[in-house]
Amino acid sequence: MELVKNRWVKGLLGVLGLVVLPLHFGLAAPATVPEAAAPPTTLNSFDAVVEAERQTVLAAQVAGAVVEIAVKPGDRVQAGQVLLRLDGQAAHQAALASAAQVRSAQAALAVATRDLERQKQLFAQDYISQAALERAEARFKATQAETEAQTAQAAATQAQAGYFTVRAPYAGVVAEIPVVVGDMAMPGRSLLTLYDPARLRATANIPQGALAGEATGNAARIELPGHSERAQWVVPLSVKVLPTVDAATHTVEVRFGLPPANGLVPGMFARAWIPGSGKMAAPLRVPLAAVVRRAEMTGLYVLDAQGHPLLRQVRLGQVWNDQVEVLSGLNPGEKVAPDAQAALTAAGN
Repeated sequence: MELVKNRWVKGLLGVLGLVVLPLHFGLAAPATVPEAAAPPTTLNSFDAVVEAERQTVLAAQVAGAVVEIAVKPGDRVQAGQVLLRLDGQAAHQAALASAAQVRSAQAALAVATRDLERQKQLFAQDYISQAALERAEARFKATQAETEAQTAQAAATQAQAGYFTVRAPYAGVVAEIPVVVGDMAMPGRSLLTLYDPARLRATANIPQGALAGEATGNAARIELPGHSERAQWVVPLSVKVLPTVDAATHTVEVRFGLPPANGLVPGMFARAWIPGSGKMAAPLRVPLAAVVRRAEMTGLYVLDAQGHPLLRQVRLGQVWNDQVEVLSGLNPGEKVAPDAQAALTAAGN
């Protein structure tokens, strides 16, 4: 009679679409749950940050009040485009005065040139002495030198006036503008930050013992959490290992060149995956169905010695087909419920 009753209960659960989880809850026999396993190809992950290979902080070269800001953070600009203007009226007036002095010196040079030609003709006809010709040549050379000095001074004044207009040194994206209209700019004060979005990299500080010889090969990958599945994994264009080791942390800075991608900006979190050297602990894998997500908590049902599931918070890493890596919260050799929903349903019954 008891056997008939058990069969009737199981048949009813099947009709209702419930999953019968063979865990150790009284009558049911404990199931053999596979242990979290390491992936076939061992890859070690390290936190990284996205950086711009070319990022420039434009600073003031002269003193002046900010009178115009032509861009805003996030704008794309072209090389030579006006970004910001300072009050440079005095400098512009000085440039105009220098230009006028150049024109005056050029006029004097033209007169001295014609006078020297006439003196040469008179000397050829023996109307003037050698001394008179030499005086004419001296006046011409003095006027010529004065003209060159005025021209150089005017160029310096014009260049000084150009410092009051800040232009983009290359095509890029405006990252930050720490000033507003009316601020007083002094030499050396930061006015604007610009970076080149076409040249980005991911930089990671990796322990010196974790670098394998093939770490600079094609096996390295960059993970960009938060991006779509298609854009989440990137093959680095280049891998550069700096030839120095930090004396305090004993880590090596490794730079991974990134291809241009939409939504990728400096400062974003990334994760660098490189082949292991055999000295690192192998990462653990669990089925995706075993993951429990409740609000901001991510966990697994870990089985105790009696086979009872206990919810434990974990931190997950890379997804491999239908499995996911567990970065922390799970020890090697522990067993987890392969289906979190089934474990929860069985526990409720």
